[in-house]
Formats: sequence, structure tokens, C-alpha cells
Amino acid sequence: MSDSKDKKRIPESREGMLKITEIFHSLQGEAVQAGLPTVFVRLTGCPLRCVYCDSEYAFYGGEWMHFQDILDQVRSYSTPYICVTGGEPLAQKRCPELLKLLCDEGFRVSLETSGAIDISTADKRVSRVLDLKTPGSGEEERNLWTNLEQLTANDQIKFVICSREDYEWARDQINKRSLNEKCGVLLSPVWDQVEARDLAEWILEDRLPVRFQLQLHKILWGDTPGK
Repeated sequence: MSDSKDKKRIPESREGMLKITEIFHSLQGEAVQAGLPTVFVRLTGCPLRCVYCDSEYAFYGGEWMHFQDILDQVRSYSTPYICVTGGEPLAQKRCPELLKLLCDEGFRVSLETSGAIDISTADKRVSRVLDLKTPGSGEEERNLWTNLEQLTANDQIKFVICSREDYEWARDQINKRSLNEKCGVLLSPVWDQVEARDLAEWILEDRLPVRFQLQLHKILWGDTPGK
């Protein structure tokens, strides 16, 4: 009988591979890169279940792809901007290898991560967009606060706001932890739950040092997957 450790070993055929839900070309809808033509590499799987998640279809399924095939498809779109997203991309342990390869190829890479997994494994050339989970997300307890120590000016912090209570929680975190001194801070309303104008006015009223954002892709294409 084989050793129990062998059962946990990744099959040799999957070394240098990631499970991919989709790769597509669109406009970046969020963060400081908003509006730029970008290739999105959406990895499969996520250990969180945020109440407002708009990519549940990436929790399961997907196809195993070799790094080289991913690179070939990414190159075919002829844009320097790449966003590795999910799901939670860092839930796949070989994601950092892909991030390094993309950076080595000269791409300008961003990573969308929930902040529930250690981001120190991600190449520092990557702009890590850390989504701090608010109470309204249902996953506040999953925040790995030590990630804040890893952030540089190249990174970004994002809060998705579900309610006035969420906004006040985010405001308090920003002020208490001086988050705007670490990197750019982004606040966006949950689609169809918080009025964008309300959030904008709260930010202005409190003189909060953040960037207000809307999900550009949803304004253009609604909830269409792969856009």
C-alpha cells in the first residue's frame, strides 16, 4: 500500500499548472487601473463566502492549464495589463509562481485577493489589491490583519461597503490603522445595496483620504460573466 503522504502529493501531470475558470479581455473595472484594457486570469476556488459575491461561478469547476498555455493566451490579447483574480487566487499554492512569470515577462500585474491568505508569497512587483472584509460581508473574522504589514505603496486596500454601518467600520479602520499612509485606499458600494451618491457624500463629509470607486464593468455590461 502507498504511504498516506503519496495520496496528498500533487500528480506530476499537474505540476506547473493552475485550475482556471476563465481568461478574458475587458476593461479593468476597479482600482487605480480602472478603464485600462486588461487580461483577466480568473482562478478557480475560494474559501470565503461573502454575501455580495458576484463570481460564485468560480467556486467550482474550471480546467487545469499549464503556465505556458496561460502565458500564450495572455500574450494573444496584446495588452501589458494583467489581473489575476478569482475566487481567491492565492488559495491555489502555485499562484505565486504564475505571478512571478507574468512579471518576468514584463506585464504590469495586479492581484485581487480577499486578504484571508498571506500575501507575502506574491511577487512585490505585483500590485496587490487587498479586500478587507467588512462586517456586512459575513467574513470579517477571516481578515488576516498581519497582511497590512506586507503592504507597500505599489499595493491597494479595498473596502466593499454594504451599509452605513460598514462605512463607519471602514472609516474607523482607516483612521485607527493609518491605512492611507500604507497605500491607496478604495471604497465602493455593493451593487444594488448602497446608493453610490450616499457613499460619496459620507466620504466627503468625513474628509476621508480614500478613492471612491464604482464597478465600471457593471455599469457597462451588468452582471455578465467574463466582462
